[in-house]
Amino acid sequence: MNVTKEIQKIENSAVKLTATIAQADVESGYKSEFAKYAKNIQLPGFRKGHVPTKIIEQKYGEALKQEIIGGLIDQALNEILQADDAKDFRPLPYAQPRLDGDKMPELDLSKDFTFTVVYDVFPSVEVKNFSGITIKEPQVEIGDAEIEDELKSIQERNAAILDKKDDEPVEKDNIVTIDYKELNDDGSTVDGSTREGFVFTVGSGENIYKIDDEIIGMKKGDTKEITKTYAADDKDETLAGKTKKISVTVKAVKVRDLPAIDDDLAQDVSEKYSTLADLKADLKKQMESAKARKIAEVKSQSLLEQLVEKNPIDLPKSMIQAEQEARWRMLAQQFQTTPEQLEKMILSSGQSKADMIDQWTGNTEKMLKSRLIVDALLREKNISVTPEEVESQYQRIADEQGISVDEIKKHYDDPRNKEYLVDETKENKLYEELYKDVKVSKGDKMSFKELFAPRQ
Repeated sequence: MNVTKEIQKIENSAVKLTATIAQADVESGYKSEFAKYAKNIQLPGFRKGHVPTKIIEQKYGEALKQEIIGGLIDQALNEILQADDAKDFRPLPYAQPRLDGDKMPELDLSKDFTFTVVYDVFPSVEVKNFSGITIKEPQVEIGDAEIEDELKSIQERNAAILDKKDDEPVEKDNIVTIDYKELNDDGSTVDGSTREGFVFTVGSGENIYKIDDEIIGMKKGDTKEITKTYAADDKDETLAGKTKKISVTVKAVKVRDLPAIDDDLAQDVSEKYSTLADLKADLKKQMESAKARKIAEVKSQSLLEQLVEKNPIDLPKSMIQAEQEARWRMLAQQFQTTPEQLEKMILSSGQSKADMIDQWTGNTEKMLKSRLIVDALLREKNISVTPEEVESQYQRIADEQGISVDEIKKHYDDPRNKEYLVDETKENKLYEELYKDVKVSKGDKMSFKELFAPRQ
């Protein structure tokens, strides 16, 4: 097929492709396809395959023409996009070409046939600007106080969970199981807001409506209608300045029976500990490793944020949408529900789907741009990982976890796990190389807990 093309780049990493099929190919293509249809058409008074052309065109002409046009367009696009020179303007797999305009182009067998499609392509990524980038490295010391905090966490994790008596009220730090639903002004249930068997620790604030204080004093089996007005500057934008009416039923109340922090606790944690001193020493080692990993993460995030700001990338809309849908499915799995049911729950609380995705997984556009920048730099600098470096990573992980290298290797027998390790090692090598081109200085002093606190 004799096809010529014209490519025009438009906003959001999309292109407009205009293709023209030569008149001779249009005519021969039309006749060839028409002949195929004619062989299989059967009308009263005519033998199959012997219906006159004029009658076929009168009865099916427009529908056949539209179908043949579609076939010509598909054939031309396939020829253009499979060509060797099409590398830079092939459509993204989730962004198929669509006709530009509302109408199918007209087919005139006496003329060339021209059509235009638009679609998203992979964005252009050029990382050239490193000027003015400064990386602040947090300064964190791990002392006795930090180890004591970690011991308290271990103490809580090893606590016995006991049922409170039915007539004993809910108190701070109790573990409660509740059923709840949001109510409209007329007392009816807000669609999608019902939740049964929700478990949380009173005082943690880890519930949608922040009703910790309101359920204190309730007992197992009690139902209470709570009306709560939230401050205009509440951190949760879906609640800020609003009044919510929530019906809550307490289904179970439990309390933690904390063990003493002593040698017995250390032995309960692991048989490799004989004394509390053994546990403390290993905790310090684990915390130092966790600190090093977190500081490396803080540095790389700071670097990428600045590179994203200094090196603009025009993201295609379909790429953003595909990423958000993937994250939404991941969130649904975490909440042990379906994507559709999760959306109903979120909309009923007044929150948008996009807001929740950003809240739980970070800003989609920024993270996509960061990933594109990393991939581009890995290719540009030809970063690779040797088998010896993989072995070194096995040893590092084994040392951190206090287990044998053979046990670590068993985990990485899974190709997906090994691929993740290799990719992570590549990225770390890339960052170390990039830090030579930017300024890295000492940052603020902070505690171990502050290092791991969520970023505002």
